[in-house]
Amino acid sequence: MKIRSLLLLVSLFAGYVSSAQEVSDSLYIRENYTKIERLIPMRDGVKLFTSIYIPKDQGKKYPILLNRTPYTVSPYGENEFKTTLGPSPGFVREGYIFVYQDVRGKWMSEGEFEDIRPHIADKKDKSQIDEGSDTYDTIDWLLKNLDSDNGKVGMYGISYPGFYSTAALPDAHPALKAVSPQAPVTDWFRGDDFHHNGALFLTDAFNFYSSFGVPRPKPVTRADAPPSVEFLMNDNYEFFMELGPVKNIKDEYFGDSIRFWNDVVEHGTLDTFWKAREIVRHLYDIKPAVLVVGGLFDAEDTFGGFHTYKMIEKQNPHADNRLVMGPWFHGGWVRSDGSYFGDIEFGSETGTWYQKNIEIPFFNYYLKGEGEFNAAEATVFLTGSNQWKNFNAWPPEGTTTKKLFLHKNGSLSFDAPKEVESFDEYISDPSSPVPYQQGVHKTRSREYMIDDQRFASKRPDVMVYQSEVLTEDVTLVGPLKAKLKVSTTGTDADYIVKLIDVYPQGAQAPQHNPDIIMGGYQMLVRGEVLRGKFRNSFEKPEPFVPGEVTSVDYTLPDVAHTFKKGHRIMIQVQNSWFPLVDRNPQKFIDIYSDAEDSDFQKATHRIYHDQENASFIEVELL
Repeated sequence: MKIRSLLLLVSLFAGYVSSAQEVSDSLYIRENYTKIERLIPMRDGVKLFTSIYIPKDQGKKYPILLNRTPYTVSPYGENEFKTTLGPSPGFVREGYIFVYQDVRGKWMSEGEFEDIRPHIADKKDKSQIDEGSDTYDTIDWLLKNLDSDNGKVGMYGISYPGFYSTAALPDAHPALKAVSPQAPVTDWFRGDDFHHNGALFLTDAFNFYSSFGVPRPKPVTRADAPPSVEFLMNDNYEFFMELGPVKNIKDEYFGDSIRFWNDVVEHGTLDTFWKAREIVRHLYDIKPAVLVVGGLFDAEDTFGGFHTYKMIEKQNPHADNRLVMGPWFHGGWVRSDGSYFGDIEFGSETGTWYQKNIEIPFFNYYLKGEGEFNAAEATVFLTGSNQWKNFNAWPPEGTTTKKLFLHKNGSLSFDAPKEVESFDEYISDPSSPVPYQQGVHKTRSREYMIDDQRFASKRPDVMVYQSEVLTEDVTLVGPLKAKLKVSTTGTDADYIVKLIDVYPQGAQAPQHNPDIIMGGYQMLVRGEVLRGKFRNSFEKPEPFVPGEVTSVDYTLPDVAHTFKKGHRIMIQVQNSWFPLVDRNPQKFIDIYSDAEDSDFQKATHRIYHDQENASFIEVELL
């Protein structure tokens, strides 16, 4: 009781300090900045609402930090101020002109909004616009109409604003010197937010578009925003089970009003609609310095950070392009101090360290010419060992490629199987899908990315393989490649592979949650799904041949984790992850438009692990 009381006091004190700092920053902003609001004209005549915070001290010139967002620049009104400015709280006192803009078609800006608006590479006239041209025109206006800027502009954004930051890179304005896409939306069919490898992330898509997707008939502030779609969801598992097939969402809730939902269900393969929205296809001849930031446990956009960095590297070998990946949830490098997430502690305030040692120095160096910026090519936090590691490349060079083989009797090792015939057989039932997390959840939790998997390992439809107790540390870095040999009695199936760190008995509880039992804890390090019909092509889905041994190969997002001596490595394989991922009827069908209740059927699955048909996870050992 004394320990709990002490922890409560520490928590209350931390909250008090945070609140006091926010009050202090808010007062500082009011006393030291002038706020103006402008409608900035774009080349096609559409005007975008922009809030500009200018330092009152006009004795020197300041760089501009720009944030473009679909989530509102509120508060509106030149006498209403934000409580903090810039990418993280420390920027308030660094000396910048801070600019916030409602993107085209959102909130107080004119025009029509388009989700992840396609980039137009060779614009023919002023009517051809994209997010890159809107950014260019905004910067051009700012430089011509502000008196106190130093001629240099930086840009940043988390999640959707991260996409707008990335979209500013092709054919960037010459004054744009430093850009930081953070957890950037990058690929909405294969990796981020609403699809992973062709599988619909049901809860995220439904919850997001029930509010974000509601049409805005005219420019509005928060007070005048149109209402969200109404629904009652106290248990997301129960809600989506009762809702039934995906097409019922439109029939019972969205109708034809949610435009992008209609686009999603009409484009069930990687067609030209999705390809046009892959901004990374256009990341060539990049001139600004780039700092890509992401979280290893980001439920929305883990893929986006890694993929954006890699594509810039691949297409711009000489670009000034760097990567930071920490042990964070979505935006956790700003929205927390980064000392822990879920039940797992990291031994230091990783978010605060990043802000002070990388983010502020990055913008100060490239926009003000102050100090030095000596960050490594890739600065990545190794969970498990809880240390920052500097790499000359990502994925790191000099690693050893190894195969973690699945074996009979639930074992896992780096040794290839010797059995002539060996497989695990089980039944997957869409009427009782495997939940993505233990307990009852009203909304999708962010903690599922790192949470205890003991609840799943107890189910008969989750295959579990674990190593012997490790006699030395094992550090995995870079992508994981799942290479499974499977068969099914159905004609389609989802495959979910999870990499898990199993804690030894006697492991100590974290200080921030002393009641948790860490002995035997199964920490999710990485999990990912593939919709089986896309195993050979995202453009041309193929049915499974019932009973035929089939290869299912796909790449999971990168990891950076040390399995400590005394721990075990575990792999779990399952065929549902609900309601994170929509249910696969296990029948080759257009799940969005054609699937009926009667189409959802049980299937018997096999995972093979013998000499001829070995299943394994290919990993990179540091």
